[in-house]
Amino acid sequence: MKNKINIAIDGPAAAGKSTISKRVAKKLGYIYIDTGAMYRAITLHVIRHGDAVLDHLEDVDIRFGASGTSVFLNGEDVSQDIRSQEVTQRVSEVSSQHQVRSYLVSMQRKIAEEKGVVMDGRDIGSTVLPEAELKVYMKASAEIRAKRRLEEEEARGVRIDIGTLTEQIIRRDALDMNREISPLVKAPDAVLLDSSHMSIDEVEDKIIKLAEGLIRS
Repeated sequence: MKNKINIAIDGPAAAGKSTISKRVAKKLGYIYIDTGAMYRAITLHVIRHGDAVLDHLEDVDIRFGASGTSVFLNGEDVSQDIRSQEVTQRVSEVSSQHQVRSYLVSMQRKIAEEKGVVMDGRDIGSTVLPEAELKVYMKASAEIRAKRRLEEEEARGVRIDIGTLTEQIIRRDALDMNREISPLVKAPDAVLLDSSHMSIDEVEDKIIKLAEGLIRS
């Protein structure tokens, strides 16, 4: 039986982490964990019920569907709700709270204990899974990331201009990189991958080759 490894994929908003992570996990037969969706679920919960819920996170249950793409918050499928502009605008603020990060990091580490996990986020290689066998830091220019996000929003029927999206992404980068707790940073041993001018297939192939090299070793 092949050795299983954990794969940590970090990077800024709209760098393509989730898309690539899902494909890599499927190719390897691994479990995909979208940590960003977990923070979005907590943010949605705060929007709905107020900041007081941050003192009772033990009452918040977050689960993924069998495919890893559906997200359930206390039994409710919130896969679409967590992608709203309201959640997008507040997720950095909520996710920077110490109690939120502590609660979710503990949950994420427990999931990864058995190996065979592809986890993406902003602090996976640096904080959540510092011992992951493969760490990748994906990046792309703000303009290219805005175009990708625009396509996602239009596919969901949301109308928003490219300038607004670019501003949101730049603001999100600043918040994520400068937050006090677990800022967005490239782990020293992470492979840097600039996806600005790479196709999805090219990025996937690169990461699969890196992973298979470690699995065989």
